[in-house]
Amino acid sequence: MTIASLAAAIGVAPDGGRIAAALAFALAYLGLCLAVAIGRRRRRTAGDRTPAGVADRMPVLVAFATQTGSAEAIARRTATALAAAGTPARLASLATLDAAALATAGRALFVVSTTGEGDGPDAADGFVRRVMGASAPLAGLRYGVLALGDRSYARFCAFGHALDGWLRRQGATPLFDAVEVDDGEAGALGRWSDHLGALGAAVEPIVGDAVPFGRWRLVERRLLNPGSDHPAYHIALAPLDGPAQWQAGDVARIALRNGPPVVLPAPWREYSIASLPGRGRIELLVRQVRHADGRLGMGSAWLTRDVALGDELPLRVRENRAFHGPDDDRPMILIGTGTGLAGLRAHLHARVAAGHCRNWLVFGERSAAQDWFHRDEIMAWRAGGALARLDVAFSRDQVPRIYVQHRLADRAEELRRRVDDGAAIYVCGGMVGMAPAVTDALRAALGETRLEALAAAGRYRRDVY
Repeated sequence: MTIASLAAAIGVAPDGGRIAAALAFALAYLGLCLAVAIGRRRRRTAGDRTPAGVADRMPVLVAFATQTGSAEAIARRTATALAAAGTPARLASLATLDAAALATAGRALFVVSTTGEGDGPDAADGFVRRVMGASAPLAGLRYGVLALGDRSYARFCAFGHALDGWLRRQGATPLFDAVEVDDGEAGALGRWSDHLGALGAAVEPIVGDAVPFGRWRLVERRLLNPGSDHPAYHIALAPLDGPAQWQAGDVARIALRNGPPVVLPAPWREYSIASLPGRGRIELLVRQVRHADGRLGMGSAWLTRDVALGDELPLRVRENRAFHGPDDDRPMILIGTGTGLAGLRAHLHARVAAGHCRNWLVFGERSAAQDWFHRDEIMAWRAGGALARLDVAFSRDQVPRIYVQHRLADRAEELRRRVDDGAAIYVCGGMVGMAPAVTDALRAALGETRLEALAAAGRYRRDVY
């Protein structure tokens, strides 16, 4: 089996951006069985540097900090690999841990992602402030770090390195140097599996393409803002291989080539899914991206110009558990700008279908006349009571310009009231500009400690790109 076909099997994207953070994880598992023998040979020849004692009989703590689910998925597989070989493991979100839990863990493996320009995942904010912001007696802890990142960002794997540095300063002993993973690079994940083998982990190799690309047909393409210098399109694709399943918050990965691919590598892009399976098709909201030299971006050119109606596209759904909606009827506050409306639209469809009407949408774009995407649908929800509150911010329609963060600041009391009532906050849109501005507005309205607690509890979630 080739590396490419193994990569096609996984379909887990990295935190901090929509690139394949764990596409090569299957390759790592192909080496896990050999890793046990390698680890034993090393211990025979070099001596086992892990001191015997109580810590070695305790469950290994496997802690994760994830933005889109990739770090959690790898942490779960890590814990499973350890348990399969008789090494007890305990899985935990970093957000649930404190200094005392680390001090008594004995051994710990941390799988953490970096998001944006060097930050930790949203749910880890409280851990960073409460735990990493102070000292802790961790001399009895032995640990390893797997840092997920993307070298296209200046501060590659910054959060993983920050965690590693803090642990060392507290007296903890590294079992091995931190392992950096650049976009699911196979060699790095292979080194991680080798370290797991030295700890006694082993699983059966993964074979076959578990989640291949499917065949989809472009059935609709409609310009949503005629006359705009930032064209955005409604795209609809119908499955040709039978019904497909996904949830609100999931992502469509599309290979940019003619006909269904057999294996990667192939250029691909990911887009928030704006519809539910009941509609029988995946709907997207795609803006044309234009580079400084006038060229269109590869993904947006492919979908908005190059593919003809009726043509087949290779697509598969990537589960994005970190942006799935709440199961109950708690209030939901949905905040987004531009094409970020796509992910929020799917959530609103799900809420309407479930009869949950305590929904508040805060949406921003340039011009109400041109850029109010899906206006008729949104206004119908508002008129019918499915959308309890609607606030819009069209920045070019007045001076000074007004953005979604200004609407949130103006509605701070309402925001606090809904959060008191159990509301969950979902943010979708651009990582640069919108996302940090919205975070600042929420922090000003709710307080930093409360916002961190919401993130740790899964009540503040973001899908930013």
